[in-house]
Amino acid sequence: MVRLLSLLFFIFYVNPLSATKLLILGDSLSAGYQMPIDKAWPTLLQNIISQKDKDFAVINASVSGDTTGNGLARLPELLKKHNPDIVLIELGANDGLRGFSPKLIQDNLRQIIQLVQSKHAQALLMQIYILPNYGKRYTQAFTELYSATAQQFNTPLIPFFLEGVITRPEWMMADGIHPNENAQPWIAEFVAKELLDYL
Repeated sequence: MVRLLSLLFFIFYVNPLSATKLLILGDSLSAGYQMPIDKAWPTLLQNIISQKDKDFAVINASVSGDTTGNGLARLPELLKKHNPDIVLIELGANDGLRGFSPKLIQDNLRQIIQLVQSKHAQALLMQIYILPNYGKRYTQAFTELYSATAQQFNTPLIPFFLEGVITRPEWMMADGIHPNENAQPWIAEFVAKELLDYL
């Protein structure tokens, strides 16, 4: 009996039955836009963190073109299916490109975070920046809604990885918006560094 209990302790505490699961809820910036999925940074992220002796699994639920509203609509089923421990929210760029109201974007992000937290998972919100196409007032309101939302829910705010990519033309696609394959390893390392504090 003692040997059986010892074996059970080893299985559940030394070798957990399930890895820490990270769900990435994003758009084309995380979906591997116009590249093989094995080249996209979420796939590379899995390998980087696993090499650091972390029992870790990445679920990339990003969809090109998604807005915060699309992410919110898809989230309940994703949470039910995957039961993640951490959800990284990388959404809002498409909302900004379409000129959606900052209030609408913030309301959607709030609901996303509340859903994540209701499942006892850790929400991580990524700061998003947009081009100043709609003027200084809109751009400022868009930028500030992320820090305000993060503070409201005591949610970590992760820096926007595109800031370190967009200044290097060799890392960008011809559209000037999406990182290419060359940028993906750097993005994966960048995100891994930010995530390790929460694993």
